[in-house]
Amino acid sequence: MSTATETQNVTLSIPKDVLREVKVLAAQRGTSISGLLIQTLRDLVRQQDAYEAAMRRHLAILEHGFDLGTGGNITWSREELHER
Repeated sequence: MSTATETQNVTLSIPKDVLREVKVLAAQRGTSISGLLIQTLRDLVRQQDAYEAAMRRHLAILEHGFDLGTGGNITWSREELHER
């Protein structure tokens, strides 16, 4: 069973110019490159989770439809709606 405090090392190949900029960015934010990557990856996972939850909610709405207050009974005709 894993806990939130367990970590695993990974190896990344990052272009030197990007690495230089990331080091500066991490220092400006008072964190390390690892800290910056962890936060960015957590944000990415959170966004994906939120997207999937929103998609499920909207698909459920589409499946069940909207209540338009008619109780499913249409009391008008097309001609009545388009009378001039």
